[in-house]
Amino acid sequence: MSTSRRSVLPSIAPAEPGHGVTLADVALAAKVSLATASRVFSHPQLVREATAQRVHDAAKRLSFRPNLLGSKLRAQQTRILGVMLPTLENAVFAECWRGIEEEAMASGYSLMLVTSGYDPARERERIEYLLRHRVDGMVLTVADAADSIVLDQLDRESVPYVLAYNQVSHHVSPQGTPRGRYSVSVDNRASACEGVKALIAAGHRRIVVVSGAFMASDRARQRFAGYEDAMRAHGLAPLAPVCLPSHTASNAAQIRELMAHADTPTAFFCTNDLLAIGVISDLKRLGLRVPRDVSVLGYDGIALGALVEPPLATVVQPNSEIGAQAVRQLLHRLKHRNTIHDDAAEGAFLLPHILRVAGTVGAPP
Repeated sequence: MSTSRRSVLPSIAPAEPGHGVTLADVALAAKVSLATASRVFSHPQLVREATAQRVHDAAKRLSFRPNLLGSKLRAQQTRILGVMLPTLENAVFAECWRGIEEEAMASGYSLMLVTSGYDPARERERIEYLLRHRVDGMVLTVADAADSIVLDQLDRESVPYVLAYNQVSHHVSPQGTPRGRYSVSVDNRASACEGVKALIAAGHRRIVVVSGAFMASDRARQRFAGYEDAMRAHGLAPLAPVCLPSHTASNAAQIRELMAHADTPTAFFCTNDLLAIGVISDLKRLGLRVPRDVSVLGYDGIALGALVEPPLATVVQPNSEIGAQAVRQLLHRLKHRNTIHDDAAEGAFLLPHILRVAGTVGAPP
């Protein structure tokens, strides 16, 4: 007796929608073989359009979802990108995430998001979590890209990644050789210098930097270096920074103590917009008017800054585009991972910034 090569479907009643529906149930409902139903989801180009439509219609009626992860793992890739950001409490990273998400989904990739809380130890835990889930590559913001245990680990294991916001052109690998680290950012130092020069041009001489902990953010250190460049370029002595315990909230006690001295600053340069908004709130509680009594300049250009009164003066960086460009860079690395060589000059991608000084910046009293 001859045996048909076509897959034989079990003679069972169609499953109820959503009740443990399998691909065999879909094939039965669409009156096709199991192999044909499988090809509709794995290699649709091999199936006639009318047949594929029957299968999709049956899948929809039965609330069936194909196991994409299983097929991706069989193909030795998950088409999942890992993303590690410091926090989503700061809108700058939420705006970056929007660019990451839109670019990844447009390219057919899923995302797995973790946050580090500006903690290097937590960075290691979160990176290990992403590695266990076999992500194809990563978009990361780390505490210090020039000296990072997690980045050294990814380099050793040849895991493709692109940094967002971290600005680093090169570093020395654990083996003692120079390496490039792919990154997308603005020029933190140059843009901060330009912002502080605008404060100096407005007449300010006593300018204080407000920042979160320098050890938790290489961007904050680079922006402080830009402040020092601007002050020294005008023959002014840089003042000691005010380092707050959080990167996303001001500290009223520290601001009050600073403003209680006779030689108070006439302007604050805050290394991110959330800190700037917090400082403005603290100053107003002290009875000070911004910018009539004290000027405040932020950094990031988050949408919230335009909604405060007066609007926040700030160094604007293209947050959504930083995220989108980081994904584009990563997908390029994945596509050419066997032919690309790390080149620091090519790997560091700088986007333009904009300076917005209207609103909370005015002449000193």
